[in-house]
Amino acid sequence: MSPCPATLLVIAKAPIAGFAKTRLTPPLTPRDAARVAAAALLDTLDSVLRSDVTHRVVAFTGDLAAAECSDELARELAKFEVMPQRGASFGARLANAHADAARFGAPVLQIGMDTPQIGPEVLTSAAEQLAAGDACLLGPAEDGGWWALGLPTPQPARVLVDVPMSTDRTGELTRKALRQCGCRVRSLPKFSDVDTFADAVRVAAESGGRFAETFHELRDRGLVLR
Repeated sequence: MSPCPATLLVIAKAPIAGFAKTRLTPPLTPRDAARVAAAALLDTLDSVLRSDVTHRVVAFTGDLAAAECSDELARELAKFEVMPQRGASFGARLANAHADAARFGAPVLQIGMDTPQIGPEVLTSAAEQLAAGDACLLGPAEDGGWWALGLPTPQPARVLVDVPMSTDRTGELTRKALRQCGCRVRSLPKFSDVDTFADAVRVAAESGGRFAETFHELRDRGLVLR
């Protein structure tokens, strides 16, 4: 069978100490928080690579050379179409990433690097659902945000510029903004993303891969205090 005619877009930042996953400190040190972020990104890239889609894109920001696991990340990112993030705000960077990824002529399913527990089966299913219809897809997160946004065309992504990000109403407000511009919105399964230390504990307990391995290693070394 041919792969699903869709683009999987990952929004990612370099896992640099003091730059990535700062809400995990304390109890983690800035460098260990960055190690956790690198593991989450590597798991995410692996899931995207194993998903049955036609195009795989990463919108990246930060100095990869200064990142934890920089060599391994560079090898994995070489398997993707990598483009820089553009825009002054996070909402603007998301909107611009959708516009850039749409150049392949396929609908775009965008995810972040904060849900390492999501495997290729979930991503492929969401991409197939997106490609089969004309509705937008929104994957709600446990904290009130969202972990995935699927758009048949990039134009609706402009609403993200005016949606407050990283709040417990981001998902609700994103859905409302999409509907106000005439989009139909369908929901994907709900997942927990890793923003806080409590999130990391929960996701590590329910997943495998590098993220859980790294987090459990920190725990065994006594660096995870609670």
